[in-house]
Amino acid sequence: MKPATPPLGASPSQHELQTMAYTDPLTGLGNRYRLRDRVRQLASERADDPAPFTIGIANLDGFKPINDLFGTAAGDEILCQVAHRLKACIPDGATVTRHDGDEFAFILPLVFERGGAEKIGQMMREVLSAPYDLGDRNVRLSASFGFAVYPFAGEEFEDLLKSAETALYRSKRRGRGQITVYSQEIALEMKRATQLEQTLRNAIITDAVDVHFQPIVRISDGVPVGFEALARWIDPDLGFVSPSVFVPLAEERGFIDMLSETLLRKAAEAALSWPRDMFLSFNLSSAQLMDPGTAGNILTILRRVGLDPNRVEMEITETAVMTSADTAHKIIADLRAAGVRISLDDFGTGQSSLGRLRDFTFDKVKIDRAFVSRIATDRASEHIIRAIITMCDGLDLTVVAEGIETDIEAMMLKALGCKLGQGYLFGKPTDAATALAYLESNHPEARLRERME
Repeated sequence: MKPATPPLGASPSQHELQTMAYTDPLTGLGNRYRLRDRVRQLASERADDPAPFTIGIANLDGFKPINDLFGTAAGDEILCQVAHRLKACIPDGATVTRHDGDEFAFILPLVFERGGAEKIGQMMREVLSAPYDLGDRNVRLSASFGFAVYPFAGEEFEDLLKSAETALYRSKRRGRGQITVYSQEIALEMKRATQLEQTLRNAIITDAVDVHFQPIVRISDGVPVGFEALARWIDPDLGFVSPSVFVPLAEERGFIDMLSETLLRKAAEAALSWPRDMFLSFNLSSAQLMDPGTAGNILTILRRVGLDPNRVEMEITETAVMTSADTAHKIIADLRAAGVRISLDDFGTGQSSLGRLRDFTFDKVKIDRAFVSRIATDRASEHIIRAIITMCDGLDLTVVAEGIETDIEAMMLKALGCKLGQGYLFGKPTDAATALAYLESNHPEARLRERME
């Protein structure tokens, strides 16, 4: 029998108001307040004999692109289906809540240690990975998990929740569908990352992060036509820090714009001393392609330095484009309208690169080194490169082969019709002064200028 409905116009009771305050209106699950109160209740009940219990957070991987592609109504439907599945699969006595956006939290009173949390996480991951029915289509999602065990990961609700969020953050860094249980080792790793972040921020402020330049050449005669700008950081205490470490850190911690703008300014200033027919190639991150202000920031820097946008090209990856497709479309259009060329990097490694060539306007495609390095030993790689070059010729796209290290690779690429190349065979990344000296030895206009001086 349903509870009596309050008369039309009647004010809700205190109990109804409290229920509303503790309930997520979309899914009907409890919300953050219910999570907080239930954790505090459990901790109070076990205060005299602090028996462990576990809290966890699940985050849907790749939910935002699906939300953008199919609309918020479809996104809401998926969230409701996720809530239904979690309610159906959690153990007896457990509580599931909607934590925030596409995150769900749960309390597991009878899960006492790491192994039990991982087992529950694996079960939930399987449940959430089944297709979601949106009427005329099905979509698939994965989920990442972070767990924290009381009282080892924190005795207060806020500390326990922070530990679960730290574990989830580590899962997301490792990829899709990962499960992490908070530990002291993870806490130490996160502490080191925070210390590295602060050191990097200071290095950016003091202009200690540098730019190196790797030549892009005509394969036919080895004459350089441009340079790709690459970030380099040597810290007095840490020594050389790989860009594969500090660039993702800047993206994750939200200051990639500050790093990128500093590097672009330095690279553009160096390019002013190159022959005017040479271009500067610069990498954009996925975070920048989600920021509507990116194109304006880039063009402002070029204008202040005095570098013609027609001498600049921005390299983007397929993954970066798909992170926020609509915003990326607008950024690319604005940059191209100003004369900046756009290059699709790491071509062939994404899941739907042909679709990206149809949906976006590019000027250049860079063949990933994974194919180039095997061109002389693997027939499949050779045929893939041949097909890419033929297709790009038909689409009027310039092709650059990355990672060329041997004369045989260069010779085969030339025979296949690839015009431009980049790799250690032609030159390693060097600082601005060494790059200029390289030009004086390898570029006709630079040699002529040197003789005239």
